[in-house]
Amino acid sequence: MTKAGKMLQEVLRSVGRKPATVRYPHVKVTMPADFRGKLAFDPAKCIGCKLCMRDCPAAAIEIVKVGDKKFEAHIDIAKCIACGQCVDSCPKDTLRLTGDFELAQLSRGKLRIVIQPAPGPEPEPKKPEK
Repeated sequence: MTKAGKMLQEVLRSVGRKPATVRYPHVKVTMPADFRGKLAFDPAKCIGCKLCMRDCPAAAIEIVKVGDKKFEAHIDIAKCIACGQCVDSCPKDTLRLTGDFELAQLSRGKLRIVIQPAPGPEPEPKKPEK
């Protein structure tokens, strides 16, 4: 059979088939449950042990104390390799990997995110003892 005949045969065979690709970005893609995407941090659970900082091979996480038992996370997405070691080492499940994979930015500064704790009630000042 000639090359044109083989090509025509393949074209006719694929006419009735469903496409193998997805029309992304027009159709949103759902990622599998164990997908390792963007790192998420829950400041309410953080106890400030900094095990995630020590265990991160890319040095992408920095935990900073901002108040009494309040911590914020500085995460550099440009450095993060989504290995999940910080998630595994956190004793309070403060960190988790999400399914978010659309992380591209035009400026490198936008890849460094700061997650702050929610503002809480201010502690009442102590009354002087008589």
